[in-house]
Amino acid sequence: MENKSGLFNLSSRKMVQRLMLLVLLAVAAVGGILISLANGAASIPVGEVIQILLNPDSTSQSQIIWNIRLPRTLVGALVGLNLALSGALLQSIMRSPLADPHIIGVSSGAGLVGIIILILFPHHEYLLTPAAFLGAMGSALAIYILAWKGGIRPVRIILAGVAVSAFLGAGIAGLLVFYSDRVHGALMWMVGGLSARSWPHLYAILPYSLIGGLFALFSSKTLNILELGDEVAAGLGLSVERSRLILTAVAALLAASAVSVAGLLGFVGLVVPHAARLIIGSDYRFLIPASALLGVAVISVSDTLARTLFSPVELPVGIIMAFAGAPFFLYLLRKEP
Repeated sequence: MENKSGLFNLSSRKMVQRLMLLVLLAVAAVGGILISLANGAASIPVGEVIQILLNPDSTSQSQIIWNIRLPRTLVGALVGLNLALSGALLQSIMRSPLADPHIIGVSSGAGLVGIIILILFPHHEYLLTPAAFLGAMGSALAIYILAWKGGIRPVRIILAGVAVSAFLGAGIAGLLVFYSDRVHGALMWMVGGLSARSWPHLYAILPYSLIGGLFALFSSKTLNILELGDEVAAGLGLSVERSRLILTAVAALLAASAVSVAGLLGFVGLVVPHAARLIIGSDYRFLIPASALLGVAVISVSDTLARTLFSPVELPVGIIMAFAGAPFFLYLLRKEP
């Protein structure tokens, strides 16, 4: 009885520790948003930012917060949340710690379709998110099929992803060459950035974030079972391939919605889930919310750096993430057996 009680207490302690870590990550996410709102061409103290959010008025600072910084910051927060969750799902589905919407080519599928709409059908921009989802889903399925050979192995996932990404990248490059007079907007979109993002962009991504985020959260039990391996998962009564297909669709939806408003923003889905796993462990009941909160914090802070490091010149946030993410990817690659 004592041993059972001790195990129960230990489990309870771990649960409390993880819940406390989630609270700290929530504080980090809110802190990142406040830092983003406070910093820019005109710095505003955080206390004043909070006061403006609670009691908006007609002052210039209130207009800056509500009309410029708040929508951009919230769009960035949802982009970070979506890409982090997409990466966490793909790492479980494809059983590869190197899986990421950008690296394995899922974002490239969304990117190619997005470039086609931006260049060839600019008046139909409202179709960007659903079309990008179809492109991301098609790319994910192609990678999964190409990597399947009696099972899924991480190396085959990466090789198939690189091949598909290169193929789709060639299509994007071809479009940019043939329609060079329309390149500027598409080029900035390819780098990944949040410049000039406003309330309509927030309304465009919000439904997908809510649907995809809730689905990912309620799929944590399935993700934990998938981590045990296909044979064990099937033995526990899980329909492995159907679960993978559904979760791939959710990951593609999250990645596509992020790509549609922020462009091809890389490495978020790689770095954030790994960092969350180091902080809170591999239990997806905690890893999913931890990844979401950390994604919000990372993008909020990264976008602040992109806006302020070389002010008045503004960098796309994708450049900041590439500088941070590329070394991390190489580190993970070296750790792989």
